[in-house]
Amino acid sequence: MHSTVRPGRHAPAGPAPYAERKHARWDREQVLTAAAFLTPALLILGVFVLYPIVNAGYISLTSWNGFDPVKQFAGLDNYVRLASDPEFWNSLLVTAVYATGVCVLSVVSGLAIALLLDAPLRGRGFYRGVYFLPAVTSSVAAAIVWKYMLDPAGFVNAVLAQFGIAGPDWLQDRWLALGALTLLTVWKNIGFNAVLYLTAMQALPVGVYEAAQLDGASFWQRLRYVTVPLLSPMTFFVVVQALITSFQAFDLVYVLTGGGPRGGTEVLGMFTYRTAFRIGDFGYGTAIAFVTLLLVLGVTLVQWRASGSGRADR
Repeated sequence: MHSTVRPGRHAPAGPAPYAERKHARWDREQVLTAAAFLTPALLILGVFVLYPIVNAGYISLTSWNGFDPVKQFAGLDNYVRLASDPEFWNSLLVTAVYATGVCVLSVVSGLAIALLLDAPLRGRGFYRGVYFLPAVTSSVAAAIVWKYMLDPAGFVNAVLAQFGIAGPDWLQDRWLALGALTLLTVWKNIGFNAVLYLTAMQALPVGVYEAAQLDGASFWQRLRYVTVPLLSPMTFFVVVQALITSFQAFDLVYVLTGGGPRGGTEVLGMFTYRTAFRIGDFGYGTAIAFVTLLLVLGVTLVQWRASGSGRADR
């Protein structure tokens, strides 16, 4: 006799189909494989990145001098002290002016050099190597050369003297020294920015330019209405890179001006170094570093939203 299922009742569920059991086994294998590959990287990230950040955050809440075995907890005193420290506000102003100049000139110079290198020139490979040479040059060596060039008896003033112009003492004037530091930073990274723009330009659709040419658009019209808008994601990246470089600046400042004259080039990185390692106030210096981190994150998020990268396509 054959068993029948009464109406209104369901037959007992049997074993899962073979395809479903095999798919579940593959999922477990993929998770285990991913975990095996990610674990070493996560350990390195945790030991060398996350732990130092957490430890530095704790130090910023202390009055530690860098040598005592006991770190005396001070709470938010270091951050309250920042709000009324004129040296901090001077350093913040210097960094803001410096970062603005570096960001604007990095975009303009990088795009201009990329346009030149993208043109059908003879020996383009040689020119690309020449423009990229500053990026692989030692920062200390570059700053020393610029320091000698900007000396009152240096190369720059000697050239100006040939035209009957008395050159100033570039590194002893607050704004001239900051301008020289800005130009040095832009020159140091001009090859890197040009390569970024050149790579992005070579990936742009050719059909858009052909259509613009058929419509009678000139070179400057194609540059303004086609190239620049299409390169906006790369421009955002270049600006963020220049911003981070400006807020982390130390070696070029230390060698070229040492933060002088009279704090005229003392960016936040230099101020942090002087506070922590010269004065010995590691707690306060670490608080400055954390405020710098928050400023970089905030400005980056604002730029990200302003550029439209934070909005989903509709």
